[in-house]
Order: sequence, then structure tokens, then C-alpha cells
Amino acid sequence: MPARALAAVNPHIFRYKWHFLGGVLFVILSTLLAIWPAQLVRYAFDLVNEGIDLYHLFAGTPAQAAVYHVFGRNVLFYGMLIIALALLRGIFLFFMRQTLIVMSRLIENDQKNEIYRHYQSLPLAFYRRHSTGDLMSRISEDVSRVRMYLGPAIMYFLQLVLLFVLIVPLMLLVNVKLTLLTVLPLPILSVSIFYINNLIQRKSDEIQRALAAMTTFTQEAFSGIRVLKSFVRQQDSLAQFTVASNDYKDKSLSLNFVNSLFFPLIMFLVGISTVVTVWIGGQEVIRGTITTGTIAEFLIYVNLLTWPVTALGWTSSLVQRAEASQARINEFLDEKTDIVSRREVAKELEGDIVFDHVSFTYPDTGIRALRDVSFHLRKGRTLAIIGNTGSGKSTVAALLCRLYDTTSGDVRIDGTDVRDYSLASLREQIGYVPQDVFLFSDSIRNNINFGLDQPDEARMAQAARDADVYENIIRFPEGFDTKVGERGITLSGGQKQRVSMARALVKEPKILILDDSLSAVDTKTENAILGALQRVMKGRTSLLISHRVSSVKLADEILVLDDGQIVQHGTHAALMAETGGLYRALYERQLQTEEA
Repeated sequence: MPARALAAVNPHIFRYKWHFLGGVLFVILSTLLAIWPAQLVRYAFDLVNEGIDLYHLFAGTPAQAAVYHVFGRNVLFYGMLIIALALLRGIFLFFMRQTLIVMSRLIENDQKNEIYRHYQSLPLAFYRRHSTGDLMSRISEDVSRVRMYLGPAIMYFLQLVLLFVLIVPLMLLVNVKLTLLTVLPLPILSVSIFYINNLIQRKSDEIQRALAAMTTFTQEAFSGIRVLKSFVRQQDSLAQFTVASNDYKDKSLSLNFVNSLFFPLIMFLVGISTVVTVWIGGQEVIRGTITTGTIAEFLIYVNLLTWPVTALGWTSSLVQRAEASQARINEFLDEKTDIVSRREVAKELEGDIVFDHVSFTYPDTGIRALRDVSFHLRKGRTLAIIGNTGSGKSTVAALLCRLYDTTSGDVRIDGTDVRDYSLASLREQIGYVPQDVFLFSDSIRNNINFGLDQPDEARMAQAARDADVYENIIRFPEGFDTKVGERGITLSGGQKQRVSMARALVKEPKILILDDSLSAVDTKTENAILGALQRVMKGRTSLLISHRVSSVKLADEILVLDDGQIVQHGTHAALMAETGGLYRALYERQLQTEEA
């Protein structure tokens, strides 16, 4: 499979075909301009030899000055020509990188955007199966490895092919024996670099993993600094960090040792080629089969071939790693979401909700969360769902927002199955405050206005008042522009919940879902919020999910869930009248806790 994985980047290369073709052209031109000076050097060396011989031949005659003049002029001409070709080659090398390397960067950017866009289309079940670190690795590290294949690997491979195709025949035409002995160490160099580079990459991966572990440990320590200090575990934390830091140090030193062998090996093998060229070439000069200029030409050829041959081992390793990385990327890109609209219905919701014999089992864990749940919530009314932890309350909200699809049964809004609605249209009209509050590392203003395309100052302020957090916010030195820190760390638990609630209310949704969103506030604040919410929920279909009876007693109807099944259904008064019922037991237990 990995061998075919890189075929997935071909459409990207085709998109930037002019960059690619331009790069190939500049590789050809820069390679030709690297070869021609070698031949000019041969001519110049031979010219010097002939000039010296002629100069001595005409010693003591008037012609000696003329020979010196012609000799000097020709040497200057060849020198200037070699410099001009070197400058021109430099220009083509610049454009070579500006096409091929820029192409790789553009494709890298496209791939990252494609992966991020695809990530957002995948269902919640996908995120329950994969860790955040794995997702981050594929969008950063794996994409970077593919870029190395698209840029340096292709560029150096093209250079190598062209140099071998052009240089080796030229060398063979001059002297077969010298050519074979000169290039003999180069394959050994390439294979050695391949194995050394694999070793370097393996050690680099170990360093990255050690760094990731150390970074994760540090991030958790600083995020949980209050817990760390309250349990007086600073020294223990330092000891663990020291172990992680020493592990990173040892792996870094090991990599440095291997890197230290890298260039000496290259220089040694290149030096062997140089010695062989001079030694064998000198013997051929003595025999008169070649000139000293030919030796100079061969030395330039050897140096021209050295880096591409070295790069062959390096690029082979890059291609291998790119194949593995692209296979990992393809694995995610091939995953398709099953949460798709059947009919793309987009209409304004009224809020009449029906759960018809709904059962649901989480696909990743196999846990059965709901069992044959049926209820009807009429538009404009408020339904509360209460039950113990793990009874399936939050699953009802997830199915209504269509974060998951039912295993069996139907969920209908205004008589239309939720699977027929356009996902964007459905979710835009639902205000959902999840149980696990998440605030972005941004200002309170941007967190509240998160769901709005066009923020409205008045709506934002009113939403904050309805969530009973307005007075808290304006007391902050920067008001609504206060930065909440990572995951809202600068706010208290209750403040985070109320900002999250304001974020849902500012949308003025047709359906409002509050999933245990008052668990972190005290009873007094809870009553103030519920009082404000009575105005907000008037005429709006609302779903209140809680494990606290005090949060749900004002609802028009109350559902009591236990182990995924409805065990009671009615008003607060009716449920309290049922002796031995779960609702009354919960009420009395919580009342005793508050009194205590």
C-alpha cells in the first residue's frame, strides 16, 4: 500500500504543473552550466601547458613577447567565461528552488487545508477513536515529510539523473579506465548515506517523541499548577521532569554522535575518488593518453557527482518516510462521515420535537445509551430530562443536534426526520450548551459571539445578562475584551458555564438545549439564571438536562431516565406525588444534601 500512497499527491503536482515543468527546465539549464565550465577548465589547463612550452621554445626571440601576450589574453578570456557561466548557473539554481521548493510549500499548504477541512467533516465517533496528538501529528509532521519528497527529493533526484546521463558518457569518451575507477566509491557513498540517514531519522523520531512527552508533561503541570501546589507535589513533579529532560538529553547526544560521523564519511569517500583520479590520471598523462587538463576536468566531474550521489541515499530515505506519512494521511482522508443529509432540507424550525422508539449504542465503545425512548415535545414548551450519571441524558441532546445518528427509531423536528435536514441549517437554529464547557483562548467577546457571522453588541450584552454573567464581566478591568486563557482557565467554573450559555443564547436559537449547564453554580445563582431563562424560553422550545431537581422543576414536563430508559414522565407536582418513584427519591436526597 505505501508504494501507491504517494500517487495521492499527483493531483496537487498537476495543479502546480507550471512550477514543476519550470523547475525541470531550470534543473536542466543549471546542470548544463555546471558541466561546460569543466570542459573550459580542461581547455584552459591544456592552453597553459602549451603556452609555457611555446614561451620556453621562443626564449630569447622577439616572438616570445607575442606568445606571452596571446597566452595571457586567452587565459583571461577562459577565466571570465567560467565566471560568467558560474553566475548564470547561480541564477538558474535560484529559479530552480523558486519553482520546485515553492511548489512543495504550496502543496503543503493545500494538504494542510484539505486535511483540516476533512477533519471538521468527520463525526464525533472519529474523535473518540483518535487522540488529539495523533490528529496533530498527521496535519503537521506527516505533511512536512511529504513536502520533503515533493521539494528536495524530486529536485535532487532530477539533478542526479541529468548529471549521470550527461557526465558519465563524457567521462567514458575521454578514458574508460579512469572513469570506472573514479566513480567506483560513489555507489558505496550513496548506500552508506542511506543507512546513516535512516539511523539519523530514527534517532530524530525518538528525540521528537521524547520532546513531545516532556512538553505534554510540562503543559499538564502548568495547567494543573493549583492541584500540584495544593498537594505539595512540586519536588515529585521536578523529579519526573528531570527524568524526561535527561531522556531528551541522552537521545540528543546520541544523534549528535551519529551526525558527527556523517560528514567525515562523505569527505573520506570523496577523498578516495580524488586520490584515484589524480593517481590513475597521472599515470595516463605519463603514458600520453590524456592531458593534465583532463585530470582537472575529471576532478570537477567527481565533485559535481558527489552531492547528488550523497543526496541519493538521503532522498531514498525521504521517499520512504514520505510514503509512510502519505499512507497515514490517506487513511484519514479515506474515512467518510456517515452524518450526511439525505435531502438537504433547509427551513426555519418551529421546534416540535418527537423521539419515536429511539435506541442508541455508541459505535466505538458498544455502550447502549438509550433503549426504546419515545416522547413528544411540542413547540414553545420546555422539557426537562433528569437522571443519575450515565442514564443517557446527554445522548438525547447529541441525537437532537445530530452529532450521532440513532441506532434504531427516528428523531423528528416539525415532522421532518433530522437526517433529512441540512446539517448547517439544523445546527444553526439550535443553541447547545454542552456538559463539558469549552472556551477558546480568546476574549470573552469573541467567545460569546462565536456562532454569529455579524456580531451585535446589544445582543451580546443581553445574552450575558440572561446568563447572569454580565455583572461579572463588566467588573473585569478589560470587560468583554478580557482574555479567558487556555480553556478559560482565568474564569471560575460557574463563570465558564455562564459564558458558554451566553454563547448559545446570543444566537437566539429556535431550540435551546442546556446540558447540565448549571452544575457549577450555587443555588442562588441558579435561581437567578432560571428566572432570566424563563423570559428567554418563553415561546421557544427548550430542553433542560440536569441531575439536579432544582434546575428542572420549572419545566412544563419532566422525563426521568434510568439506564437509558424512561421510567417516569410528567410534571413536577405529578412526579412528586408518585411514592417510591426515582424523581422523588432524587429530590429528597438532594434536599437533604443542601440542608446538610
